Amino acid sequence: MSVVMKHHLFWPLCVLAALLLFNLCYSPDFFSITVHDGHLYGSLIDILNFGAPLILVAIGMTLVVATKGIDLSVGSIVAISGAIACLSISRGADQNSMGLILTSVLLAAGLSLMLGAWNGLLVSMAGIQPIIATLILMVAGRGIAQLITGGQIITVTSTKYAYIGSGSLAALPFSIFVVALVLGIALLLTRRTALGLFIESVGCNPAASKMSGIRAHLVILAVYVFCGLCAGIAGLLLSSNVSSADGNNAGLWYELDAILAVVIGGTSLNGGRFYLTGTVIGALIIQTLTTTIYMIGVPPEITLVVKACVVLAVCLIQSDTFRAAVAARWKSRHYPAEKEMSRHAS
Repeated sequence: MSVVMKHHLFWPLCVLAALLLFNLCYSPDFFSITVHDGHLYGSLIDILNFGAPLILVAIGMTLVVATKGIDLSVGSIVAISGAIACLSISRGADQNSMGLILTSVLLAAGLSLMLGAWNGLLVSMAGIQPIIATLILMVAGRGIAQLITGGQIITVTSTKYAYIGSGSLAALPFSIFVVALVLGIALLLTRRTALGLFIESVGCNPAASKMSGIRAHLVILAVYVFCGLCAGIAGLLLSSNVSSADGNNAGLWYELDAILAVVIGGTSLNGGRFYLTGTVIGALIIQTLTTTIYMIGVPPEITLVVKACVVLAVCLIQSDTFRAAVAARWKSRHYPAEKEMSRHAS
């Protein structure tokens, strides 16, 4: 049992199971899944569908954190990606033209890659601390998104573009397959090639990695580019799901939710080892928590406070130091050694 408890997925899975159990007790229909017109509907499907953008952003953030970095600009990249795609489509003569959709998607993905490369260059080549380097784009990126949209919400009527975020494939939301593809590629590159070892090595000690022949600068640049691409794809999912782009609110607070998902999944902010599957579970915990808060009718003005309290409780449960302190306190309260000794002595 102790071996199971020490697994990095044990406590995240326990927390996710506890959240799902609470929802089941509160709403017995929570696990019910219905079929309409060949598509699956239900709360569990909604969690996977609406949590897809966050999972994508968190996957990219995991690799950045593994190099002892952080990317605060992912929320802004989400907004920019959706804005440029919707702007491009809205100016097309035929919004359902497949060529226009592909061009818009590639334009958004290319711009996201460039923004990720910008962060990577500032961190790896210019030597700026990651939190400062990405903070620049976090602030400027939101303004860029508003410049692209002209401060307005751009709406599109393209059904083919809407399919990316709200369409279905094999009765499941298409966004789930997008996440599965990105996660599969990330796992393949980091667990089946030496890239994962390089990332962990750079996160542990960049100088030692460089001396051993690893091009630490290129590794750091690559993870920021990948993180930017993940955020760009998340922006496409978000904007296509609502067929609009909001430069002010799209992707708001995504950077913090992604960092929380990474931490909950077991990846340390000190760099080194990383767990992509743990990050996915962490993102699902956050999305399930969000769904729970809306379902039980928590007032909007205290939603973030409730969310923060639950996340704090999750982090404390995962902390070995906290659990050891609670166990020692409980043991000393119920089995004080002094009382035992005095009782036997008498």
